[in-house]
Amino acid sequence: MSKLVKDLMHAGLITCKPDATLGQVAVLLHQHHVHALIVNDRDGRAAGIISDFDLMAGEWLSSDAESLSAMKKLTASDLMSQPVDSIDANATLTEAVKKFTERQISRLMVTDNEKPVGILSLSDLVASIAKAEKAKRETVGDVMSDAILVCRGKTPVTSAAEAMTSSGWRSVLVVDAKGKVLGVVSGHDLLKFARSPVDEKVIVRDVMHPALTIDINASLREAADMMIQNHHHRLVVVDKENPDDFPLGVISSFDIVAEMAKPDSVWQK
Repeated sequence: MSKLVKDLMHAGLITCKPDATLGQVAVLLHQHHVHALIVNDRDGRAAGIISDFDLMAGEWLSSDAESLSAMKKLTASDLMSQPVDSIDANATLTEAVKKFTERQISRLMVTDNEKPVGILSLSDLVASIAKAEKAKRETVGDVMSDAILVCRGKTPVTSAAEAMTSSGWRSVLVVDAKGKVLGVVSGHDLLKFARSPVDEKVIVRDVMHPALTIDINASLREAADMMIQNHHHRLVVVDKENPDDFPLGVISSFDIVAEMAKPDSVWQK
């Protein structure tokens, strides 16, 4: 029997009011150990969702006293995403995976008879792999993507963005002349260039972030734990015996979720 959304979701919703300050939202996230809150309107209906990433964006924008003062006046309704993506509690895991993949989102509000009853997050799906008594595929090498989008550190940011767009990849791996991993450039790293023209002199080495690596023989549980602990959605796969060699592949949270959604997966029986 296929797993259903209600089997993996977190029951109940942690909510806040639209006029909650960012400081109040931070306290609620910390107290409840969650990554996002549902923002309810005056009638108690879900009006939007605000996540820890939204708060981090606010923190980054508070670069001086003036901007900090402005950001402190913002409320949950100012930074929340809307509308709230949802899925029925009795939907199958396959349906949930399709929504996560197509919409490139991190969580879904779960409803029962159109009433909110819980949250299903990407982390729930990834973490659940560790609870399997016996996984059909057990190592990173079994589910990783062998294809890798790479570029050199001196590649212009504009070229990297074009390559990501044409290939449909959400990140590009930065390597040196010998194939050693230098870092990763993701869509989040490029967001700051979305509002104004990019200087052609800006190269990927200027904007990349450190890559997280994992051995090809590591278990899926290790991969899931590393993603969750570091809040990363992808890891670079290497051979621990030769860590400076060209990477072997990439494993993402979607690779693990897609594996769980296969008809022959233990999660579908």
